[in-house]
Amino acid sequence: MHQFIALIQANTAVGIGLMIGLGALGACIGIGIMGSKFLEAAARQPELMPMLQSRMFLLVGLIDASFIIGLAMALFFAFANPLLAQFG
Repeated sequence: MHQFIALIQANTAVGIGLMIGLGALGACIGIGIMGSKFLEAAARQPELMPMLQSRMFLLVGLIDASFIIGLAMALFFAFANPLLAQFG
């Protein structure tokens, strides 16, 4: 029984690491690509820069929000693991 609980905790820890790591990687790559496209668009049409900048910051917030939601789910599994509820 204790080995089964330890196995669940170990697999949960691996899953949490993947959730946080891949979420951060995806958010960083997405923001990097979006920032480079913003700079290209601003260089081509400088008069559109205020509109593009406001939309870029909106999308940065949405990308970060998706990462923060993934982080919250990972913390939920770390501290209130529903997979171990039947053994408690």
